[in-house]
Amino acid sequence: MPQFRLLLVLALLLLCNQAGFAKRTLIPVESRPVAPEFRLPDLDGKLVSLSEFRGQVVVVNFWASWCPACIEEMPSMQRGANWLKRFNGSFIAINVGESPQAVAVFLEKMNLKIPLLFDQQLETAERWNVSQLPVSFVIDPAGRIAYRALGARQWDDPMLLVPIRALGMER
Repeated sequence: MPQFRLLLVLALLLLCNQAGFAKRTLIPVESRPVAPEFRLPDLDGKLVSLSEFRGQVVVVNFWASWCPACIEEMPSMQRGANWLKRFNGSFIAINVGESPQAVAVFLEKMNLKIPLLFDQQLETAERWNVSQLPVSFVIDPAGRIAYRALGARQWDDPMLLVPIRALGMER
């Protein structure tokens, strides 16, 4: 009986560890649907489309300034973007429901160079079936959704960056 308890405790620890592991990794989207197109304004009002990134691997992140987990992952997102840029990849952060003016004050504290777009009317979030924040989608060079990530991630973690980069190597 003591061995059974030990095995049970080890199994529970393994399950807990796997749950933590899942939160750090990407969830494959097996059907690889085409990512819904968007055309959204950046901080300067310039319209940016997803199609402008065709041929690249793109991480599309939905966030809001009132979301602590969103804010927590942004510095690692910038570091991940810096690394991925060397391999023809990009990150795009889409703010959900806030105005550029409201977010500009917040962004002054962050040193973000990734494209920041604004979905004030939530139309893009709705087309992408965003139901929680943060949520990210990894788009392959053909414009299909290859992975998603529900919740915050450490975007400079090799466990995330290596599979993202590998999408750009598929042919």
